[in-house]
Amino acid sequence: MREIVHDGKFVELTYKVTDRKSGHVLTCVEFPLGYIHGHNEILAPTVHKELEGKSAGDVIEVPIDGNRIFGPRDESLVFTDHIENVPEEYRRIGTAILMESDRGQTRSFLVTHLDDERLTVDGNNPLCGREVVFTLEILTVRDATDAETRMGGAIVAGAEIDPSLMRPVS
Repeated sequence: MREIVHDGKFVELTYKVTDRKSGHVLTCVEFPLGYIHGHNEILAPTVHKELEGKSAGDVIEVPIDGNRIFGPRDESLVFTDHIENVPEEYRRIGTAILMESDRGQTRSFLVTHLDDERLTVDGNNPLCGREVVFTLEILTVRDATDAETRMGGAIVAGAEIDPSLMRPVS
């Protein structure tokens, strides 16, 4: 009997996010993500709702309206500056830069354009203003162990992934 996704089940999956208009893959997660359904959900609530009742081996597509989740694009969050004003370590497309406002609020900006003279950063969520499709492949559905429930997900010995090395797929 196949286990189905519901509250308290340990679920492992991979996914990709595709721009519906252009067909370009915006991000792809090939290393399985593990979570406890109903406890520490890692994706948008709409996506988790669609996972309910599915089993290992199922592949589902969930359309998402980025405007509804993240709001409309805010062009005031896009800045361009002369390249010489930007530290060398930020001069790569896809680099995330954490900036602080006058009021002490922090926001992540992504380097979206770079040429010999200028660099552009964008503080909008990359899915903002886009219609995208999440394609998810469910790899595992099983009862969560007590330790996984306490930790909120998979416990993997020796898995050390430096988050600064993770980049969106362009």
